[in-house]
Amino acid sequence: MKTELVIFDLDGTLLDTIGDLAVACNAVLGVRGLPQHTYEEYCHFVGNGILRLVERALPEPMRTPETIAAVRADFVKYYTEHIDAHTRPYDGIPELVGELARRGVGLAVASNKFQAGTEKLIRLFFPGVTFAAVFGQRPGVPLKPSPAVVEEILALTGVAKDRVLYVGDSGVDIETAAAAGVRGAGVTWGFRDRAELVAAGARHLVDRPDELLGLL
Repeated sequence: MKTELVIFDLDGTLLDTIGDLAVACNAVLGVRGLPQHTYEEYCHFVGNGILRLVERALPEPMRTPETIAAVRADFVKYYTEHIDAHTRPYDGIPELVGELARRGVGLAVASNKFQAGTEKLIRLFFPGVTFAAVFGQRPGVPLKPSPAVVEEILALTGVAKDRVLYVGDSGVDIETAAAAGVRGAGVTWGFRDRAELVAAGARHLVDRPDELLGLL
């Protein structure tokens, strides 16, 4: 079946955002006199939304709902203001997105990043591209690997499941695609390694953005 819609994860798939995420989280930890973390540690903290990122970054005794909520609020403020200091598209991504648009393939984003941050990054880095949907974390919508966000995109676009390709860099993304009943592809240039994608059941793995064109 011809692919009519490609749904992308954002962090670790379209954009290398880990530098800004790490700087923002370390900043809010630092003002509280708390231990900070390395780039490599943040690669494993992300993927399940900002709340879980903050929870994982805090010392275990401080992981109370009140502290997590307060640190999250500070993180979102700092991160939103400095969201593109280190963030860049991965090599080949602008060309891939442009080629998909040229071929008339629909584009969408399904992220666990908070909605305002997701929208801002897409506006900044893909200003001339039309996306059918750009969805991040929103109140009342379960985070991935729940299929809710993919199902919402399918309902909005009217594209049949067997004409959709979902693309992401983590086990969460592979599980999301499976739960939604759409084809999934794992990319190896993101924050997680090939072993995690394989363990999650990835049937397609790609090492370069242009390889995704072969899955259409």
